[in-house]
Amino acid sequence: MSKNPNGKSSDNPTYFDDPRFVAHLRDMAAAATAAADSLGPAIAQAAEMIRATVKRGGTLFFCGNGGSAADAQHMATEYVVRYKKARRAIGAIALTTDTSALTAIGNDFSFDQIFSRQVEALCRPGDLLILHTTSGNSANLIQAADAARKKGVSTLALSAKGGGALATLVDHCIIVPTDRTDRAQEIQLNIQHSICEMIDDEIAG
Repeated sequence: MSKNPNGKSSDNPTYFDDPRFVAHLRDMAAAATAAADSLGPAIAQAAEMIRATVKRGGTLFFCGNGGSAADAQHMATEYVVRYKKARRAIGAIALTTDTSALTAIGNDFSFDQIFSRQVEALCRPGDLLILHTTSGNSANLIQAADAARKKGVSTLALSAKGGGALATLVDHCIIVPTDRTDRAQEIQLNIQHSICEMIDDEIAG
């Protein structure tokens, strides 16, 4: 006998009895535990990079592809608006949101340059480029990191699956210990939120 969404017993099993729901949560918990056990120092270093950028008045630039693009603009919004506490706005820009720039660069140059061209135009020394990825091998992120290096802009990546080529091209890389794209994105967003909360606390006093 199972229970329906209202908590009442039912003689007919429903999709709420599907064990995959609980399995997903347990798998995510296991992946998060593995990350928590191994990534403390890497997260602390990333947090210090973001803290230093905010303190000196630099801008945080975010980029990524697909679900990582969504995470990039999610985090940029957290800094510009707020996460948990009311505090001053923090300069943050997602390089994934200007459809005119993205399509023009993709059309006139190539998709591989959609972020690097914006880095060349917008980033300055003292800023921080934060790259979200699950493979670390996307050509447009690799070119963005290279463009940032040439402009003297610090780079921070969040990756998985061993880090990929990008891990060796940035100033610091947090490599989530998983080969699953969804778990990597879930954990990366959690890490970013934890850092944002620290910044909130410091600025809000």
